[in-house]
Amino acid sequence: MPVTDSPQSPPLTGPAPQRRARADRAALRDRLVHPGLLLAGIVLVALNMRACLAAVSPMVAEVQRSLGLSATASGLITAVPVLFQGVGAPLTPRLVRRHGVERVVLGAVLLLAGGVLLRVLPTVAALYAGCVVIGVAISVLNVAMPSLIKREFPDRAAAMTGVYSTAMLVGATLAAAVSVPLERALGGGWRFSLGFWSVLALVAAVGWLPQLLRGRAGAAAGSPVAGAAPVVRVWRSVTAWQISVFMGISSLLVYSLVAWMPTILADHGMDRGTAGLVFAFSNLVQVAGAFAVPLLAGRMRRQRGLAVAMVTLNALGIAGLLVAPGAGAWAWVCALLLGVAQGGSLGLGLSFIVLRAGGSAVAAQLSGMTQTVGYLVAASGPVAAGALHQATGGWTVPLALMLLLCAVAALAGFGAGRDRVLG
Repeated sequence: MPVTDSPQSPPLTGPAPQRRARADRAALRDRLVHPGLLLAGIVLVALNMRACLAAVSPMVAEVQRSLGLSATASGLITAVPVLFQGVGAPLTPRLVRRHGVERVVLGAVLLLAGGVLLRVLPTVAALYAGCVVIGVAISVLNVAMPSLIKREFPDRAAAMTGVYSTAMLVGATLAAAVSVPLERALGGGWRFSLGFWSVLALVAAVGWLPQLLRGRAGAAAGSPVAGAAPVVRVWRSVTAWQISVFMGISSLLVYSLVAWMPTILADHGMDRGTAGLVFAFSNLVQVAGAFAVPLLAGRMRRQRGLAVAMVTLNALGIAGLLVAPGAGAWAWVCALLLGVAQGGSLGLGLSFIVLRAGGSAVAAQLSGMTQTVGYLVAASGPVAAGALHQATGGWTVPLALMLLLCAVAALAGFGAGRDRVLG
């Protein structure tokens, strides 16, 4: 009986034993490619990508008292990982081409677990060293995961991006909600609470092992699992820069308001407890935006209107904080608008990467560029907003500047939403 090739099978050439061995390896790869295992691995990894950062916010005061840090030094606990997410991103496309995305993701998850543990050692140097390691690990995952999604789900890349971005925000929300209860339950202070998140990273590493085995089997069978492809010069692409600017400003707005929104509300007369609830509600709504917007983006050839809509919602929420930040009902409306806009912008920015890239290798390069620009821009947001508030004695100037940046983001998103493919 003649043997026929399928699109998933390697060419059956060479001596019979070699053909059989390659066919066996291809069959092993097909068994390991079960969509449920891959989806579970993606979700487990994504849950970790914001959790260890969000867990710090409720514990900052405890860390500050324990280590005798100043307010500025305490702010660096959250700023350093964001900064190094931008610094580490350019290295990842080369790692993916050399080692394959499966190995790179596993290594980054293990590095993240190590950074979480390093951060809770009893010295200030270890605290900041752990923050650096965490930032680098997340930067690698930020770049590698869109490449993986583009390769494995080429026809459903936007929808899978919605699942991925939603899992990131769910992880962050859960971490922020349970960090204080964990401190009390574990009885070891802030170190035990923050160190706990290394367990989640190790669980993700175990859940990712089938993908590592699959990557080895696919490489042995001659399949292009490692994602090798000609390098596209994305840094010279206007579209790539438009995506980068859109992601950068969107991230700057998110991190600025994460750092200062409760303070803005409290400074205008709102009870601090209520301000915290409004802020938590905004974060919860982000999950809906992060899930729904990529689904819409994947059904459109052009996403220009969607990008402008997200920026408009952001601008309306910021304008509400500028005009009437202390009004109770209006504050909840602002939180709703900002939540949808911030979650939706995150999902849309990641969708731009997979929709505009012509393949997984191009997605890795484009992701490396956009994450580099985006997080370097984002890292400046909370610091600049705080400095302007201190210099002017109010929040009018920082919020007005955010509105101006919304206009720039709208122009960039309009360009990024064109029906273009890189590579």
